Amino acid sequence: MNTSRPVSAAPTRVAIIGAGRGGTALLDLLHQISAIDIIGIHDRDPSAPGLQRARDLHIPVVDQIDDLFRNRHTQLVMDVTGDPAMDQQLHREIRPGVDILSGSASRVVWELVRHESALQAELLHAEKLAGIGSFAAGITHDINNPLQLILGLAENLAEETDLHNVHEQAREIVDAVKRTTAICRDLTSYARRSATHQQSLVDINSKLDDALRIARYAVGFQDITIIKRYAPEATLKGNPDELLHVFVNLITNAVQAMEHGGTLTLRTTAEETAVSVHVSDTGCGIPPELLNEIFEPFFTTKPPGKGTGLGLYNIKHVIHQLHGTITVNSEVGSGSTFTITLPRASVTL
Repeated sequence: MNTSRPVSAAPTRVAIIGAGRGGTALLDLLHQISAIDIIGIHDRDPSAPGLQRARDLHIPVVDQIDDLFRNRHTQLVMDVTGDPAMDQQLHREIRPGVDILSGSASRVVWELVRHESALQAELLHAEKLAGIGSFAAGITHDINNPLQLILGLAENLAEETDLHNVHEQAREIVDAVKRTTAICRDLTSYARRSATHQQSLVDINSKLDDALRIARYAVGFQDITIIKRYAPEATLKGNPDELLHVFVNLITNAVQAMEHGGTLTLRTTAEETAVSVHVSDTGCGIPPELLNEIFEPFFTTKPPGKGTGLGLYNIKHVIHQLHGTITVNSEVGSGSTFTITLPRASVTL
């Protein structure tokens, strides 16, 4: 059974005027809402950041503002320019029956959008930090081993007189320190707060490997067989920190679903315009009646203290921000497969 973002039968068709910070924020928010169809955006400045963002989201960029006025599908015009002359032009030229949101009302919407964006960022970061608490046992084990090795080697060096042995043991100490440093680097990278628009070219296969390494701190991989089926050149533009968080969550959930062992399969497919990631397990599966609820905030099937109920909700939010989709195919007793599909040019550099 599959679940995906529902599509509204009769979306509200919105035109946006102004592609600065306000227009860009509106695009990022409104394009995630299936009940809203953004039919176009206009700005007098051809270099306005929201125009390129609109192109990446496949939203029409309109050179002549009159084209928005004459569009018979327009139901609502949102003016975020803050220009009183634009407000007057809208009320003078917009055809009857089209609603206008401008002036102080537009500023209120802008503040609400900023607030919603900040809340989403805080929610993602809080859920990430909460999850790190479950890493404690794995982190302690992985750091304690090299520390014990360093201690033993250092004690040996205090009495060692053979220069060759001194060099060998010093190299082992250096290697142990590097392993500990790598652990700290992984956790620091994962825990840091993501910049809202920190986009770059992401190698999805490498990011899945990073996520696999970090997820080992959170869940035991005993009796888990890992299969990787990576397509070459599975790259796209996106936020690497947020994608890492998405993959860590999906891998962690998959391993937790295989309480008595099983197979974790990580597969990528790369097409000309999109990259897909498939995370499969052979665990307990998800009951059909819960498939429509698992992406809702605070919904969890885990025992108290074992989950925040925000993991899949945050995953859905990140994927939709990248103009992608996430679906799940699951059968009770056989396992689940989560599939994420992302456009290659979801954001600009």
